[in-house]
Amino acid sequence: MDLTRARAAVAPLRRDHEAANALPTVDALVAVARPEEPMHCLRPTAIAAAAANFVRGFPGETLYAVKCNPEPAVLRAVWEGGVRHFDCASATEVALVRNMFPKAGIHFMHPVKARGAIREAWSRHGVQDFVLDTAEELAKILAETGAGAAEGLGIFVRLALPKGVARYDLSGKFGAEAAEAAALLRAARPHAARLGLHFHVGSQCLDPLAWRRAMALAGEVIQAAGVPIEVVDVGGGFPVAYPDVTPPPLGAFFAEIEAAFEALALPGAVLWAEPGRALVAGGGSVVVQVQQRRGQELYVNDGVYGALSDAGAPGFVFPCRLIRPGEDGSGEAEALQGFALYGPTCDSADRMTGPFWLPAGVREGDWIEIGQLGAYGACLRTAFNGFDRARLVEVRDRPMLGEESPAAIAA
Repeated sequence: MDLTRARAAVAPLRRDHEAANALPTVDALVAVARPEEPMHCLRPTAIAAAAANFVRGFPGETLYAVKCNPEPAVLRAVWEGGVRHFDCASATEVALVRNMFPKAGIHFMHPVKARGAIREAWSRHGVQDFVLDTAEELAKILAETGAGAAEGLGIFVRLALPKGVARYDLSGKFGAEAAEAAALLRAARPHAARLGLHFHVGSQCLDPLAWRRAMALAGEVIQAAGVPIEVVDVGGGFPVAYPDVTPPPLGAFFAEIEAAFEALALPGAVLWAEPGRALVAGGGSVVVQVQQRRGQELYVNDGVYGALSDAGAPGFVFPCRLIRPGEDGSGEAEALQGFALYGPTCDSADRMTGPFWLPAGVREGDWIEIGQLGAYGACLRTAFNGFDRARLVEVRDRPMLGEESPAAIAA
């Protein structure tokens, strides 16, 4: 008798379609629902616009990094923005995208995959592209697909980069050193209908020249390999604004990438990119409620084990604003002060230093909207301490760091 049962570790976000349609702004939703649980607010229009802007500007193919936010409403918005290819890192992500978009291009870009995941992606979902960074993974892919160039197999070698200046350094876990990457390209070439070299400069990278340096190293590897390649995949890492960060415009990154790629002079090769944060960060926020105030510290009902993981140890600073239904301006006339936040769990590490700039009179019962959480917000939620309940609504407000405030739009 099989006693095992599958159970999701985190309760799914509860969608409120009727409220989203009838009450199209965050403030109106809070005024009516007065939520005592975190309320995640998606801005599909903003996500679609950001995706369209990236697709329009990038000199190659755009693959959305599903891990950044796999919420179906987000995927639909990205699709509406013109993205037709998806970077997936698990069999679950592959199945999600294929079920939603039967004709989408899906690329399995995790360098270490379970054998069953490879088989399922290839045989059941028609995935042809796989990334690797070792000879062992190449052998695994060939064995589990039983495929080669004639069957359209795409093989991508992940190149290791030196430690860089990105907010999240990704140089330690994946990637083959230059000599090994060249050897892997040579080994993969006879089996690949499409051969590519892939790298990632790190998440939230503010330096456009990081891609130029990475492209130069990629060129050295390709030259050393001595075999033709069809794709150079520059990964993700494209940054977005936060209250303490103003990145260069996306065009500066695209210009460096295009110039560096042209300098490699690879006949017939094309560029790919795997943006995540750049497409969806501004399209999500979470509304939390203040449960207690102690001086300059606020105890709220979401935290580092919920949607605010990046506000914990990584120390990201997010835009925020007070929502106090029934009071014009929601306290905006009050002087602003910097607050730290504590999440709802019993763990003292559930603390977000911020500072979160809010009106000095913020008090128990007030709501706070925290923005720029469309990337790595809701998707990192856990069930720790039982705090896994939240609502999901779609709103028409612009991103909190956009040119117009939600109040201006509502007016």
